[in-house]
Amino acid sequence: MPTTLGPLVSTIIPTYNRADKIGAAVQSALEQTWPHQETIVVDDGSTDDTSAVLARLRAPGVRVLRKANGGVSSARNFGVAHARGDLIAFLDSDDVWRPDKLAKQVGFFAAHPGFALVLTDVEKVDEQGRPLGIFKRRDVIPHDGDVLPFVLRDPRLVPPSIMITRAAWDDVGGFDTGLATGEDLDFHLRVALRHRIGVVEEPLVRCARGHDGLSTMGGSHRAYVRVMERFLREAGEAVDAPMRREVLLNTYLRNLPGLAVQGDYVQAAHCLGHGVSMARSPGEALALGQAVAQALRGLTARVLRAVAGR
Repeated sequence: MPTTLGPLVSTIIPTYNRADKIGAAVQSALEQTWPHQETIVVDDGSTDDTSAVLARLRAPGVRVLRKANGGVSSARNFGVAHARGDLIAFLDSDDVWRPDKLAKQVGFFAAHPGFALVLTDVEKVDEQGRPLGIFKRRDVIPHDGDVLPFVLRDPRLVPPSIMITRAAWDDVGGFDTGLATGEDLDFHLRVALRHRIGVVEEPLVRCARGHDGLSTMGGSHRAYVRVMERFLREAGEAVDAPMRREVLLNTYLRNLPGLAVQGDYVQAAHCLGHGVSMARSPGEALALGQAVAQALRGLTARVLRAVAGR
């Protein structure tokens, strides 16, 4: 709802059993220099002291919603369903924003009519807050606009770094609650298929563990493969055959080693079989060989750890 203050931004903060971190996340939302925002915290059935921490906040402009536990996608969608803003931003409850994060993204939309989503660079830190480097968006999305080919090659989203228009959110239908992991990759792909995406080249969000999509989650490699295969199947002619083959081969080789290390041998064999059938050039054959070698090293290390633990 535009006003003389500018568009209203709805900040959605899903949380589950993060009593020790939620306060800092909410505080970083409240310290934003953009004056016209609402902050919605969705307590997704926490069983720790999260409710007590939220009750003590007593901050104007903060609404706390509670629901039965349903996962992060369910919590984000629930928050948006209760939001009033024309622009939507997400903040995970163990991350924080820099004070000008919202203002710079709103400024991007003002300068780029017709864009649906804007991303920022991400400062990555470990659990102790020690720096792990910067995820620079321009390394994977070299220009703004129609960026589907780039997102297909690297679909990392990092939800705390995004701002999306309400119209685009309604068009793509929110996060897929049927995905336990990989919902962020799926969402990024669906937005890129239909809408223009831009980048603010500054690290305006500080993320624990870097939020590199699925890399820190159990079952992540299986989810990555599932998301990419489903998206390409449903995208149809929007992705041409050469790009489809390139993306699928990259997906199989990228996830083969991790699947072997995780002990998901059926899915590892799936990736290996498809990789063998799809690799054509000497460079692709070399990449396949490197993926297999990495998988064997990881599998050997897994076996040795198991033997040592007996």
